[in-house]
Formats: sequence, C-alpha cells, structure tokens
Amino acid sequence: MHIQHHIKAWLFAGFIGALAGGATAQSGDGAAARNEAGAETAQTAAQRVTEALAVVRQLDAEPRMKQLLQQAKGVLIVPSYGRAALGVGAHGGAGLLLLKRADGGWSGPAFYNLGGLTVGLQAGIEGGPMALVLNNDKAVQEFMKKNNFSLSADAGLTVVNWSKLAQGTAGNGDVVAWSASKGLFGDVLTVGVNDIRFNQRMTNAYYGRALWPQDIAAGTVSNPQAQPLQQALGSASTVAR
Repeated sequence: MHIQHHIKAWLFAGFIGALAGGATAQSGDGAAARNEAGAETAQTAAQRVTEALAVVRQLDAEPRMKQLLQQAKGVLIVPSYGRAALGVGAHGGAGLLLLKRADGGWSGPAFYNLGGLTVGLQAGIEGGPMALVLNNDKAVQEFMKKNNFSLSADAGLTVVNWSKLAQGTAGNGDVVAWSASKGLFGDVLTVGVNDIRFNQRMTNAYYGRALWPQDIAAGTVSNPQAQPLQQALGSASTVAR
C-alpha cells in the first residue's frame, strides 16, 4: 500500500510538473510574441517619424507656413492621408503631434490615428501629406484628452483651410489645415477632421514605456531618433530676418 501510494504521488507530481512546464513554455512563447510585436510597432513608429521629416521640409519651403509655425503651439503631421471619398472619407491615417516648448524648441512626437475629413472632400483625390497647425492652447487641450475627439466647428474649434486663406490671415482659426495634395480639402474655407485617437501602443513602443499625451507635452521624454525631425521643425518655425 505504501509503495502504491508513493507511485501515485510520484505520478501526480510528474503530471503537475508537466502542466507547469507547459504553462511556463506557453508563457515564454507569449512574452516572446509580445516583444516581437512591440519591436515591430516601434519600428513602424520610427519609420513614420522619418516620413514626417520629409513633410516638414515641404512646410519649410512655404514662407507663409513658416510664419504660421512661428506662432503655433503645436503641429500634427500626417505623412500620408488615405484615399478620400466624396462626403466622409475612409480611415484617414496616422499622425505625429509635436508641441512647441517654452524655449521655442519642439517636443518629441506623440502618435495619433485620424478618421475622415468631414467637409470638402473631393471625389478621386488620392490623398497625401497633410499637417494640422494648432494655433492656441484650446486646440492643444483637445489632443490632451487622449480619447476619441473631432476638430471642427461643431466641436468648438475652427479649422481653416490653409490654401484658401488670404495673405495676412494665416493666423485665423484655432487650427489651420495644410495639405500637399491640391483639392484634398475641397473649395471651402473651413474643414473638419473626426475620429482622432491617441495611439497609446505606438507611443509606448517608441519610447519604451507607458506614456500619456501629457507626458509628451511636458517634454520629459525623448527618443534620439526624433531629433532630426525636431530640429527641422525648429528651423521651419524660424523666420529669417
């Protein structure tokens, strides 16, 4: 009886050990998969920062845009906006928000996703680079909310089509929408962007730790890979005298 009891105990212990070993292996596999996914997300974020640098160089070539950026509180750069449809567009694309610091420099990027343009879309427009210049603290605070929000007159913010502004009125509006694609915003003065969301996963992956929009705004985090973008934006927001 004692021998049978020991054998049963030994078999039971082996069974439990096998289960534990399998669980440990599965846990290890899950951690490896998460690490791989995080590395891929960080790589995608870095690529978007590189693409945004090309957009800033386009902004730098526009004298009126340089004037606007000099007074701006922040800018959301969208390296590529998706194909637009007449009326409400499909999911728009991914953007990077950089905020101007008190010393005139620019913060690191926080990542956002954009939905459709609500006014002025033209049929057949392929899309392309766009930027939303935030002219005041009210516009910046919308992005600090983190959750789904819109930029439009209905949301209490005036979003002005930059291509339709007259010389000398570039500072009008809470937000100025610029696009490299002719006709993306249509032939209207005011436009809107809906379904804007903070991309927590991509921001976390880019900086290697959990962050909120307020952390980016405070300028307490950095990634050396973003320095060329920050420097280019600093140059674009400086008007030569």
